[in-house]
Amino acid sequence: MAATMPRISAVIFDLDGTILDTERATRDVLNEFLAAYGKFPDKEKEERRLGQMYRESTTGIIADYGLPLTVEEYAVAIYPLYLKRWQKAKPLPGVERLVKHLHRNGVPLALASNSVRRNIDHKLLKLGDWKDCFSVILGGDQVPRGKPSPDIFLEAAKRLGVNPSSCLVIEDSLVGVQGARASGANVVAVPSLQSQRQHYSIADSILYSLLDFHPELWGLPPFEDRRFTNRTIILECPDRPCNFKESSYGDCTYEYVPDQISGIFFGWAKSEAGGVSRSVISIGWDLSLRTVERVMENISQALAITVEDQAIARDALDLPVFSEYAKL
Repeated sequence: MAATMPRISAVIFDLDGTILDTERATRDVLNEFLAAYGKFPDKEKEERRLGQMYRESTTGIIADYGLPLTVEEYAVAIYPLYLKRWQKAKPLPGVERLVKHLHRNGVPLALASNSVRRNIDHKLLKLGDWKDCFSVILGGDQVPRGKPSPDIFLEAAKRLGVNPSSCLVIEDSLVGVQGARASGANVVAVPSLQSQRQHYSIADSILYSLLDFHPELWGLPPFEDRRFTNRTIILECPDRPCNFKESSYGDCTYEYVPDQISGIFFGWAKSEAGGVSRSVISIGWDLSLRTVERVMENISQALAITVEDQAIARDALDLPVFSEYAKL
């Protein structure tokens, strides 16, 4: 892949489902809203709406569920529900590390989202100071047409002062990938919906998460926090320790592990019986069935965890950079 990929001079990120896990945080908003009208969400219809412009999505929801509301009335009624849930959204794994790395190495960065700019500003509060890594921020209401039109990517490239063909776009939705491809940019897809993974073939590369992203394959500076042992690559500076059970937010719970995560993960686990021990978890997707299912297996089940995986985890967790986490 390295031999055929062009050298990239700027990177454009989508926001929802690419940088922030807003889709998981707001998953129950529509259910709650429709329940007041005696309606229930249609999963297939809602999956097709992923990444759409707000007005297009809203118009479709009103029509599909026969709601007695105008677009403006719907927006006013549902906005407070979204605003509350956005505060629970977490950055997706690998994205903070990647953004800070590119910014530190002088790579121009833009954010291009179909969300309206007002909503983007609310969501960016979750990024803290690293939101300032983006020199260009564009919402769908700042260009003539939203994704899958290429307008927002063309405008982002223009404001960055680069040709679209030298830009790399990172997207999670199919409409975003289509728009980026139409602009002439290079595209990395990190699908939010694994059940639609087969539809992303127009992207140059398809990843499970940005933990799998290798900047050097695109002519970008390589990560400095990777080092090799005799059997694996160790990331010395992960974004943060992960809680694979759940994280609590006041009166509700929010599952930390996003749909984009896949692979063998290891760390320290505290059992209910007490004590801390090494733990190995396999996380992935079963694509063999008509219904795509999430699969998580711990070392006791060991269906997808090899002896080599266990040995790598054991050796790595003895390293000072990881052994310190046992005390947390």
